Amino acid sequence: MSHPFATLTPDLVLDAVESLGYLSDARVLALNSYENRVYQVGIEDETPLIAKFYRPARWSDAAIREEHAFSAELADCEIPVVAPLVRDGESLFEHAGFRFALFPRRGGRAPEPGNLDQLYRLGQLLGRLHAVGASRPFAHREALGVVNFGHESLATLLDGNFIPRSLLPAYESVARDLLKRLDQLFASVRYTPIRLHGDCHPGNLLCRDDSFHIVDLDDCRMGPAVQDIWMMLAGERHERLGQLAELVDGYNEFHDFASRELPLIEGLRALRLMHYSAWLARRWDDPAFPMSFPWFGTERYWGEQILMLREQMAALDEEPLKLF
Repeated sequence: MSHPFATLTPDLVLDAVESLGYLSDARVLALNSYENRVYQVGIEDETPLIAKFYRPARWSDAAIREEHAFSAELADCEIPVVAPLVRDGESLFEHAGFRFALFPRRGGRAPEPGNLDQLYRLGQLLGRLHAVGASRPFAHREALGVVNFGHESLATLLDGNFIPRSLLPAYESVARDLLKRLDQLFASVRYTPIRLHGDCHPGNLLCRDDSFHIVDLDDCRMGPAVQDIWMMLAGERHERLGQLAELVDGYNEFHDFASRELPLIEGLRALRLMHYSAWLARRWDDPAFPMSFPWFGTERYWGEQILMLREQMAALDEEPLKLF
C-alpha cells in the first residue's frame, strides 16, 4: 500500500507555495512532524514560511477551516497564536491533491519544567485562550471522550497484531478494567466542554523574549478545560500542587477555572496513553512510523504500557489534586 505522502516531493512543496504567488529560493527543510508534513520554505528577500500539508482523510475541509477560524478568533483578541496566512479570504489551499496551509515562522523554546513564574504566565495565556474557547462550540471537530480516546483505541489495538501474544491478555485485562473506571469517572464529574487546544504539552507553548505564544492547533477539539492544564504539571504530588496553584492563579485572571474538573486529570492521562498507542497503530502503514518508532510492537514497549495503565488505575484511587 502506498503511503499518504508518497508523492509529496520537495518540488511539489515548492510548486504548492509558489502557486499562491510566493517566489521561493528553492530551499526546503523538513520539520519534525508525523501526523502531517511540515516544511520550512525559503522565500526570496523575505522571511521563510512554514508550509503544512494535511494528512489525507484525517480531518474534513470544514474541520480544518474551523481550526483556522479558531486561530483567527484568538489572534483578533490579541492572544499570541501562530495563525495561518490568508490569501484572498482563504487559508486552506489545495495543490496536486494535497491540502495545505502556510504559516509565519515563529521560533522559541519550551517552558522550563516546574518554573513557577512561567507557569503563572502560562496560566494567564490559557485563561485567555479558554475565555474565547468557551464563547461558542465547534461544529465540525470531535470532542474528547472515553469512547473515542479509550474504547475505540482499545478496539484498534486488539484488531491489529501490534501487542505481542504473550502480553495480550494482561494488556486487554488492565485496559478493560481501566475503561470501566473511566466511564464511571466521566459520568460522575460535571463539566461543560469548551473549545480547547487539545494537545497542550510544553512543546506547543513556546517562549521567546520572555513572552509565550501558542502553536499547533491541529488537535483542537471540545473537552474539559483541565485537559489543557494537566500536561503542564510535573514531578511529585507536592510539586504538582504548587505548579497547579500558580497556573490557576494566572488562569483565573481571565477565565474562571472549574476546580470540580480536577478529578479528571488522571483519567485524561490514561486516555492519552491509550490514544497514543492506537495512533501509532493506525499510522503504521506510513513508512515514517516504523522508521521513527521501531520499538512499537516490542515486548518491552507493551510491558511498559501495561505497567503505566496499572499505575493509572492506582492513581484513580488516590485523592485528586486540590486547590487550597
